[in-house]
Amino acid sequence: MKKNLLLPIFLLLACVQVTIAQETNYTLVENISYISNKNASEYALERCILDIYYPENKTGFTTVVWFHGGGITGGNKFIPEKLKKQGIAVVAVNYRLSPKVKCPVYIEDAAAAVAWTFNNIEKYGGSKDKIVVSGHSAGGYLTSMVGLDKHYLAPHDINADNIAMLIPFSGHTVTHFTVRDERGIPGTQAIVDEYAPLYFVRPDAPPTIFITGDREQEMLGRYEENAYMWRMMKVAGHKNCKLMELDGFNHGEMASPALEVLLKEIRVLDEL
Repeated sequence: MKKNLLLPIFLLLACVQVTIAQETNYTLVENISYISNKNASEYALERCILDIYYPENKTGFTTVVWFHGGGITGGNKFIPEKLKKQGIAVVAVNYRLSPKVKCPVYIEDAAAAVAWTFNNIEKYGGSKDKIVVSGHSAGGYLTSMVGLDKHYLAPHDINADNIAMLIPFSGHTVTHFTVRDERGIPGTQAIVDEYAPLYFVRPDAPPTIFITGDREQEMLGRYEENAYMWRMMKVAGHKNCKLMELDGFNHGEMASPALEVLLKEIRVLDEL
């Protein structure tokens, strides 16, 4: 009888061992420079840095390049809590800020960080075919500019169309209000020029998901901007473009549920 009891105990121990073996550990490497230090200013050396958070015992994983918000005048890099321990890597980016620099310096910084990810993610075990670019507010604007205006990544020998997905959270699609402020244009006066994602509507852009908060609670008509951008992408012939409005969430609150959407889309990407 005792001999028969040993088998279930053995199987239980084996299951525990398998669970431990499958546990994923994560590493965080902080303050990596993503620009050449040659001739870089002190401010560039201070701000042009990123953190990478990645699973240790996994390969071929998706990476999210994450740009923080703050109106391009403030904010700092961070790894969103909801993106931790999800089997993916996160590259959290700092970039130079206005008024210390003017447009397009911060867009160029964002592109340099995306290029760094393409050039280095395989060293950490990730796939450069699964790089998703995302960010909230100002970070959403930078996401769209880098992914839609191909000339920012071109000097790095990166084709923007190789980005697996663009998921801007409540980003401007007209010219950013800070860019306008640098020219003395008020935030209520919208313009669309070469610093507006809308200027670069094209059918061959990466798959794109525009996410905003509730149109009645968002700031500066952000939902309507994104809705128009989505419609024009459709009119241009883009086949993989979505628009999502998160009812009941304002500009700041929408980031949390939007991260859930991001994770869901990554799972779909991982299944392809």
